[in-house]
Amino acid sequence: MTDPIRQTGERADLAEALRLHRRLFRTTVAGIDDEQAARRSTVSALCLGGLVKHVTTVEQRWAWFMAGGAAAMQREPVDWQGQFRMVEGDTLAGLLERYDAVAAQTDELIATLDLDATHELPAAPWFEPGAIWSVRRVLLHLIAETSQHAGHADIIRESIDGAQTMA
Repeated sequence: MTDPIRQTGERADLAEALRLHRRLFRTTVAGIDDEQAARRSTVSALCLGGLVKHVTTVEQRWAWFMAGGAAAMQREPVDWQGQFRMVEGDTLAGLLERYDAVAAQTDELIATLDLDATHELPAAPWFEPGAIWSVRRVLLHLIAETSQHAGHADIIRESIDGAQTMA
């Protein structure tokens, strides 16, 4: 593993921003049990465990993209609906363990990949056809994605037991 303390400049800033938002996200789910993690506490279909699954899946796929482009990103199918809920056999501890493993892989890529390396995005209705993203752009997207879902998690957590991450 690369020592994050030795990173400097832009690379260090991007890595630290992503770590900060991961930490806030993890803080939001700290201290809850599996039943609470699976509970839908708002009108949304989201639950805390499902958000952990989603953020993990998204980060994993973007890491694959950074390292190998659109084809690598799509190496495994995703149950886009099912990933937002906990299913039999899921535990919050297991989901967080997978999240940590994916985060460690991403951190290694941040430390080693050329931030200017680019790949064409996969065909999808939400991407402009032929759009190209750099590793740097993907990292900015991951920071935004993690931050957005940390906010979702904070609302869900507060509706479960009143806890507030940023209070």
